[in-house]
Amino acid sequence: MEEEPKRKMFYTIGEVAAMFRVNTSLIRFWEQEFDIIQPHRNKKGNRLFTPKDVEYFHQIYHMVKEQGYTLQGAKDQLKAKPVQAGTAKAEIAESLRRIKNNLLELKDLC
Repeated sequence: MEEEPKRKMFYTIGEVAAMFRVNTSLIRFWEQEFDIIQPHRNKKGNRLFTPKDVEYFHQIYHMVKEQGYTLQGAKDQLKAKPVQAGTAKAEIAESLRRIKNNLLELKDLC
């Protein structure tokens, strides 16, 4: 079993998209739709997402893709109850996501 990768200061858009198994275009779209996501930009103009941005993406992904929220519903939910890093629910969801990704990788190998 792989060890937990070290947390990075910044993630590229490709890395964020790979975490969720989505296209980079969806990450760019969510960035435009949700004003809480404010990536840094390097000299070339590439987006660099912080771990906090990734936490927001986790919450957005969970609400939109897994719970069936509309984008407006997810926005309203985030305004009413902001993402709190380290909460038990968020930690459980992250753990389950890692397990799912590991199982999908095993499935691809077979």
